[in-house]
Amino acid sequence: MSTKDSESKELPLIAHLIELRDRILRSALAVLLVFIALVAFSNDIYSFVSEPLTSQLGADESIIATKVMDTFLAPFKLTFMVAVFITIPYLLHQAWAFISPGLYQNEVRVTLPILVSSVLLFYFGIAFCYYVVLNFLFDFFLQAAPEGVKNMTDISAYLDTVMKLFLAFGLTFEIPVATVLLILSGVTTPADMAKHRPYVIIGCFVIGMFITPPDPFSQSMVAIPMYLLFEVGLLAGRLVHKKEKSSDETEESPTVKKEA
Repeated sequence: MSTKDSESKELPLIAHLIELRDRILRSALAVLLVFIALVAFSNDIYSFVSEPLTSQLGADESIIATKVMDTFLAPFKLTFMVAVFITIPYLLHQAWAFISPGLYQNEVRVTLPILVSSVLLFYFGIAFCYYVVLNFLFDFFLQAAPEGVKNMTDISAYLDTVMKLFLAFGLTFEIPVATVLLILSGVTTPADMAKHRPYVIIGCFVIGMFITPPDPFSQSMVAIPMYLLFEVGLLAGRLVHKKEKSSDETEESPTVKKEA
């Protein structure tokens, strides 16, 4: 009897582990397939990513490789990271398909829009970094170079810096999602978050100071969008909070009538 009970408890766990393994393998295979498809274009991808810097270099300035293998490994690594970024929607879909059976219907209705929004905001953050931030960033550093110093940036150091900035801005643009999740989880309320606006503004400028050159314009270029994203998240949180409150009231109203 005890053996049957143990088997009935173990089987669902084994089934979940098998499903998790399958979804991890599918995710890894998706990244691998996209990576293989992009390998032939690795130099083109590198040229595109390095354009914000190379477009501002002088005739006698260039990006250099300090190691023999860097000319191959740096674009290779960049292509792999691009493959991961491209497959993020599919990776999140696999994670969603694994956890969604255990969610209630109301949780599914809320979680799915949050997942879609987080993917779009992550891509918007990368695009903002590439088309806006990098140009101002490299312009500042090139202008700040002392007279007689040539800019010879190492290819690996450049790509590492750019990929870190892409990731930082992609995560920064998740502020609306984080704001909504804090409100949904009951950690805070829209009214409480609105009261802390001054601290949010200061925090945005402090973060902008760390990830941009030390000039007010670059700092504002990051801090202002961050604050606007907070306001967007606060607005969405108010709408969700109001909808949740009204649904709770409709659920409680029949009980009140019965008691009366």
